[in-house]
Amino acid sequence: MKGLFALFTLAFTLLLTGCSTNNKQLTDYSAFRESKPRSILVLPPRNQSPDVNASHSFLSGVTMPLAESGYYVFPVAVVEETFKQNGATNPDDISTIPLKKLHDIFGADAVMYITITDYGTSYQVINSDTRVTATARLVDLRTGKELWKGGATASTNEGQDNSSGGLLGMLLTAAVSQIADSATEKAHDIAQVTSARMLSAGTNGGLLYGPRSPKYGQTAL
Repeated sequence: MKGLFALFTLAFTLLLTGCSTNNKQLTDYSAFRESKPRSILVLPPRNQSPDVNASHSFLSGVTMPLAESGYYVFPVAVVEETFKQNGATNPDDISTIPLKKLHDIFGADAVMYITITDYGTSYQVINSDTRVTATARLVDLRTGKELWKGGATASTNEGQDNSSGGLLGMLLTAAVSQIADSATEKAHDIAQVTSARMLSAGTNGGLLYGPRSPKYGQTAL
């Protein structure tokens, strides 16, 4: 009986701990709901990875998840050309442009800042991993308030079991995988997965649905 009581006490404690942890992870959407952004301007991502193609690659995949989430997204090619015509080509410099100026030029409700921290294929002795990691912030261009922030990672190693075949087999698999991933620009495909995970509405801690979505204002339960 004592053992059963102790087990019940432990289970109850874990349940309370779990509830407390979940409460701490809840995202505050009050500023987001108050802002009610309809259009989003996505700036060229800042690139902290060694791959010089990371920013353009990642940028090419941001429109779809945001549009499917119910927002109007300013065409990224047009936005990039507009900056170029005004002498701004470096994402780091573009990210420092005052909010009022961005609002005056584009008239968007909110701006999305993206930073790429990991992009590309790395060789790890017995493994080869193509990984893309990014973070993002959504800021109201009218008030300057931060509405949301999040991040995501995608990797070719997700769900894979590289333990079979012995050490030599793993070494050969890793080497072949790295060559194949680099040759086919696998990082670009992985970047699209990262973008979708980070910018799709309705996920835990993700964006709210936009006004063009039938789920407008909802978030994941």
